[in-house]
Amino acid sequence: MPIYEYRCTECGRKTTVLTLRVSEQVEPKCERCGSGKLARLMSRFALVRSEDDRLDDLGDPSSLGDLDENDPKSMARWMRKMGKELGEDAGEDFDEMVDEMEAGGGEDSEEGGEGGGAGGEDDL
Repeated sequence: MPIYEYRCTECGRKTTVLTLRVSEQVEPKCERCGSGKLARLMSRFALVRSEDDRLDDLGDPSSLGDLDENDPKSMARWMRKMGKELGEDAGEDFDEMVDEMEAGGGEDSEEGGEGGGAGGEDDL
């Protein structure tokens, strides 16, 4: 179903028109002033990418150029990017953990310094 966008030449408002078929003839009218004097706009579009493509991009070494695994803020930025690319909600716990890392690393950063980890579940 195509969506067309128009800008009213009278009042300047943008109007969106949804059609059922590409071949369907539409006579758009401005939603604000009712004018039929509209200029068609170029619409933005989304490119659908496969999950494999998104995961390949995450693993691309060039995308890790500014990642510093010893800097909690850098890791938090990367984790947010990874979460967005995966497209799934990781939950409030994940968001809280990333917020804490961005704020300065939280309590775990003091305990788990160089070689100070106990080898538990948090080690990656």
